Amino acid sequence: MAETKTLKITMGPVPYLWSGEKWRDFYYRIADSGHVDAVTLGEAVCSKRDHFTRPFLPEVVERLEKSGKAVALASLILVTQEREVAATRKLAAAGSLVEANDLSALRLLAGRPHLVGPFVNVYNAATARLLIKRGAVRLCLGPELSETSIGPIIAGAPDAEYEVFAFGRLPLAISARCAHARAKGHAKDNCQFVCGDEPDGLDVDTLDGQPFLSINGVQTMSRHCQVLFGELPGLAALGVTHLRLSPQDCDMVAVAQLFARVRDGALAADEAMERLREIYPQAPFANGFLHGDAGMNWVAA
Repeated sequence: MAETKTLKITMGPVPYLWSGEKWRDFYYRIADSGHVDAVTLGEAVCSKRDHFTRPFLPEVVERLEKSGKAVALASLILVTQEREVAATRKLAAAGSLVEANDLSALRLLAGRPHLVGPFVNVYNAATARLLIKRGAVRLCLGPELSETSIGPIIAGAPDAEYEVFAFGRLPLAISARCAHARAKGHAKDNCQFVCGDEPDGLDVDTLDGQPFLSINGVQTMSRHCQVLFGELPGLAALGVTHLRLSPQDCDMVAVAQLFARVRDGALAADEAMERLREIYPQAPFANGFLHGDAGMNWVAA
């Protein structure tokens, strides 16, 4: 069995609209957790949400850094307006470690150490090598990639750290339009921030009533929550260095602890799954993408 204890745990940015106080307190708890090594935070989905959390950002970053976490700030996934262009430029110029989530941020960060988020398509080693040459020090690969795709990327571009989306509802698409607002009778420009009514996304069913997707503002996500407990030895063997946990509306400190205990060999993967069902009962679990199957499927590791 591959050695997994070197795998580090990253807490990603909150994808949903939470109140500023809830967002702040969430990351305060993460700061106090001994199981999280690195944190990427900031508003990546919708720039209109930024004012809810922006007032708390400096104190949250300070609290995380004082607790020994490596901190990065995420750029927007989709930049469409002049104010978003200006905000991306300001973020890139601030001097903090930035996770680039679209090509405009990548251009601004070229030549400086930075991270590459899961929303930048990295499907082969040649792309990874190019990004590393331009300053990328860690790449979070897209959650739709299988093990047979991840392995050649890392083997062909080994001069960086690699992160895999190990927990959370999967980000599938981003749009300039807001289906969440439209579903509640609002236009995007007058959305009334209705996405805040669903702190874990708005579930969407198929026409025949089967659970399918989740809407999060302008983002489409999977209904299923990806969970990679049993796959940790295989990921470590491929050269993966970090496991990304995407915040959901549950006890994420407890989730991080489960991943840490499975990684350290203190808890079996199947037992961790049983405990996870108690922590996060509202979402079905899946791991299909990593096994080259449909993303919503569960494949025994």
